Amino acid sequence: MNSPADSSKLPDPNLPMAVNNPTADGTTKPGTGPVPPVIMNAPAGPAGKFASFRNFVAVCLSLCLGLYLAAGAVSLLDDSFVLLWGLHLFTLASGILSFIAFFLLLLIYGLMGLTPIIPKRVFLPVIIFTGLGLMAVFPIMIYGYDHLLQMDWLLSFLQVALVLVISRLLLRRDRFRWSIVEVRHLGSRPFSWRNLSVFLLLNVFLLAPAAAAYLAFSASLALSHFTDGFLTLRPGGLILQARKYVREDGKTIVLFPMSHIADTDFYQAMAHSVSNNSIVLMEGVTDEKNLLTNKLSYKRAAKALGLGEQHDDLNIRQGELVRADVDIQVFSSNTIAMLNLITLLHTRGLNPDTLSQLLQFHPTPEAQQQLFEDLLLKRNEHLLKELWRRLPDSDNFVLPWGAAHMPGLAAAIQEAGFRLVETHNYVSIRFGHKQNKGSQPGKAQVSGISR
Repeated sequence: MNSPADSSKLPDPNLPMAVNNPTADGTTKPGTGPVPPVIMNAPAGPAGKFASFRNFVAVCLSLCLGLYLAAGAVSLLDDSFVLLWGLHLFTLASGILSFIAFFLLLLIYGLMGLTPIIPKRVFLPVIIFTGLGLMAVFPIMIYGYDHLLQMDWLLSFLQVALVLVISRLLLRRDRFRWSIVEVRHLGSRPFSWRNLSVFLLLNVFLLAPAAAAYLAFSASLALSHFTDGFLTLRPGGLILQARKYVREDGKTIVLFPMSHIADTDFYQAMAHSVSNNSIVLMEGVTDEKNLLTNKLSYKRAAKALGLGEQHDDLNIRQGELVRADVDIQVFSSNTIAMLNLITLLHTRGLNPDTLSQLLQFHPTPEAQQQLFEDLLLKRNEHLLKELWRRLPDSDNFVLPWGAAHMPGLAAAIQEAGFRLVETHNYVSIRFGHKQNKGSQPGKAQVSGISR
């Protein structure tokens, strides 16, 4: 049993251990004893919610990457079947998957600007590859449309390869799992003003103007290529190029590309360019048997854009006007059906009835080719027959037809011995500003060609 003297040397059980720490002389020195660990419960509120949010984001990003892989694989399979056997077994599935994957990529790209949690090293290569692939489609469609399917096969193959490489780098030595993107790959902050500011500046002042410039450049290339330079797109407006051809016997033919809607100055300039001794072979399909259910008019579009319409504003008073177009009865039944649907949409607009008819109309590839032959080739052939028939009647001929007709007409008259001697550029639709007073209406440039 301890004595009272000895009991004074024992620490007081009612005091903390840090206070009752006995020294060698039996006294206590406050605050020098061992401090027991303090156990505190971590808050389960914001931190726990953020951890759950990160897990959810990782799952969603893995699903998106997997869907992008599946879209590329199905597209690759579909293109292979089409190239090898001409079978479109997976075309519908490929289109649906590609659309969903593209939509999700756009969503993820937008989320990159809102939160740094999206791993840019994972998804930026995918987004950049998709953007470059879309950009590459335009020149292929313009200059190598016949090879578009082969290019799509190559892009699909590269798409699958890209996702597999990214997945391998993320998983490292781990075996392949469905959860490609894990929490450890994500960023640590839910929001950053710096990230958002850089994202907005980059898109507004760099990417958006670059995309717009590239689309305008591609449109200019397409118009110039498919019209053989008769129609070009420039920053100042749409340019139509009239070309004068001369034969050794003095006969002249002016090919004047036209536009259904344009500035009224353009139509005035065209009318003033016709000489009194010219024969003007006019464009305009007739409908003697009333095969068209609705009449096609461009007045609504012209009025909405503040432009003139060819039918009303082109008033040629000089020369002899001759209608040299076909009647619609020479077109195929499929072409007439397509034209009736187009005129119906133009007349009534898009409503449930017209939309239903549009969805029920499924033209075959043969019908689409027939449409091209009816609207372009047959009419060019008829015009040229009229031109050769009337060639002895005059030395000067003017052909004011649509720009799409011009390449075929130019090739035909050059084969007949006519050579190009002069070109005139006219602004059909001016962008951004009105024409300066004192300049020749509609005319942009005149150049002579010596050959």
